[in-house]
Amino acid sequence: MNAGRLALAALALVAPPLASQTAKPDRALQRAIESAVAGFHGKVGVYVQHLRSGRTAAIDADSVFPTASMIKVPILLATFDAIRRGALRYDDSLLYRDSLMYPGGDILGMAKDSSRIDLSRVIMLMITMSDNTAALWLQQLAGTGTAINDWLAGHGFDSTRMNSRTPGRHGNWEQYGWGQTTPREIARLLTMIRREEAV
Repeated sequence: MNAGRLALAALALVAPPLASQTAKPDRALQRAIESAVAGFHGKVGVYVQHLRSGRTAAIDADSVFPTASMIKVPILLATFDAIRRGALRYDDSLLYRDSLMYPGGDILGMAKDSSRIDLSRVIMLMITMSDNTAALWLQQLAGTGTAINDWLAGHGFDSTRMNSRTPGRHGNWEQYGWGQTTPREIARLLTMIRREEAV
């Protein structure tokens, strides 16, 4: 991610959320966040929501930023949606091929060609180790970046998109990299997961 751009999305997950809670700006928290980012030389986007009380604070929360590895959250959801639809099974045994390897120090990328690995382990490596080889494989298994973007659009996300290896997204890829989102949208996506509303 460009050093001059910073995206923060924060959720206070200290208690089970209420089913319907309207957002209420928290002036003290807003001042604290503004003070924390004062003097930063670049673009800052922040969205904070306390799920139980509905208190919020935001700075440029609807501007688009690069996701970096946060794009793995939509990949995860599209993977579980494919499991829900029966296109994949959580305990599928998959055949790893060297052609899947993403250059770098990924754990999965060190596997031998023709090794077997369970889908559940590929998911675990992507989420716990931020393994890029696992993420790209899951992107493919979930139906490509287009399928992931269709899932996002179908759930009301206007700005969060997969750009890498996705037809028609090359210009966005050049600007934002692998994926793009806004602080408010990535917070909403995480809230959906917390509330068990995503898949």
